[in-house]
Amino acid sequence: MALAERAWCVVIPHHPRGARIARQRLTTELRNAVHPTLLADAVAVLAELVGNAVRHATPLPGGVVRVAWRLRPAGSDQEVDRDTVEVRVTDGGATEQPRIRAIAADAIDGRGLSIVAALSDRWGVDRDGLGQSVWAELSGSLDHDRRESP
Repeated sequence: MALAERAWCVVIPHHPRGARIARQRLTTELRNAVHPTLLADAVAVLAELVGNAVRHATPLPGGVVRVAWRLRPAGSDQEVDRDTVEVRVTDGGATEQPRIRAIAADAIDGRGLSIVAALSDRWGVDRDGLGQSVWAELSGSLDHDRRESP
């Protein structure tokens, strides 16, 4: 029996501690639903996206960032043959479009979106009148022994 698609949304402070809150919630919600490697990659990507939102973008009204993730388990629709996790971080936007930067080997920062691109199947930026969302989609193999009962 295939598990149904599920989605979560969390509002966190536009502050470095917001990344910790987001990582903990994502881990709690997906710990028993996806393979540990997929979970670790999703947590790393989420941390990078939240960190970028805090460092480079303005907050949403109320001084917050919206973090969302969606799990599409393998077999939940006819096109999904592997577990897929999409993470999305929405902020008030920045003056520059998020992009992968060329950086020196000894640079101490600037690798966030390179990490996101390396760990995810695809990623992108959506803008609307309220701000911008940076999202990434990751997929991994099945591990039925780690799934929660429906």
